[in-house]
Amino acid sequence: MAFFTHQICRGLSSSAVRNVVIKHVTVIGSGQMGAGIAQIAASTGHSVTLVDTNDEVLKKAVKGIEGNLKRVVKKKFADKPEAGQEFIQKALQNVSTSTDAASVVQASDLVVEAIVENLKIKQDLFGGLDKLAPAHTIFASNTSSLSITDIASSTNRLDRFAGLHFFNPVPVMKLVEVIGISATSQETLDCLLNFSKILGKTPVSCKDTPGFIVNRLLLPYIIEAVRMYERGHASKEDIDIAMKLGCGYPMGPLELADYVGLDTMKFIMDYWSAANPENPCFAQSELLNKLVAEGKFGKKTGEGFYKYK
Repeated sequence: MAFFTHQICRGLSSSAVRNVVIKHVTVIGSGQMGAGIAQIAASTGHSVTLVDTNDEVLKKAVKGIEGNLKRVVKKKFADKPEAGQEFIQKALQNVSTSTDAASVVQASDLVVEAIVENLKIKQDLFGGLDKLAPAHTIFASNTSSLSITDIASSTNRLDRFAGLHFFNPVPVMKLVEVIGISATSQETLDCLLNFSKILGKTPVSCKDTPGFIVNRLLLPYIIEAVRMYERGHASKEDIDIAMKLGCGYPMGPLELADYVGLDTMKFIMDYWSAANPENPCFAQSELLNKLVAEGKFGKKTGEGFYKYK
């Protein structure tokens, strides 16, 4: 059953619209994050259009969504196979694909961007779509590291622009960070908070600070562990063991760095450092820079702080 039908966000600051129903969601970017967002939106009764640059990429994404839904059904409908098949069919019927974002957004209530972490590319995308989307349409970026304010600056709908940061894997992770900029209306924030709950997530609110809540706390913690190892104060193994056994963490910070990707960490820390050069938490790590320069990005390349077979 579609949960959005009774979900009305009232009083949006746009004078053109008084009531907004988030019924049609456009997700731009069909990678792991975008496909995950499309899956959970479709599973909760929303009409979803998944947008990417070519049809082959989109076919692969839809096939991945179908596979994920089958895994969900095995757990959720173990004793009701017919209901499980109906769940899959309904969810997939709610997903369409397109390579033309410009035409799709004209019927969208919410546009969620989940493309490459490049500020200029995101600004160009939203700047173009802003001219085509209806006045009531809310724009949201799934960025994990870039400034929402900077991304939104390319549009004229600052009151209807926010961050909507999901975590990987989207169907599994319960948290969503809802990030407002100074111009975001309370109605927009409330709409996105309620939308997140409808998706079965637990939303938290945050202002547009570097890294929002989770990454702002997580990355400096990991980088300090890198610096500790770099200074020779403890071995990488002992640092990881200490945090797992002393704090009950499932992974140590250097293990986690390899899992996140050292290239990803460097990209984020470089961006934060350039934007906040006076903050010592964002200072460069020579060891991290060296590993990335050598192509040792962590688990995905077979070597980072540790070696992987």
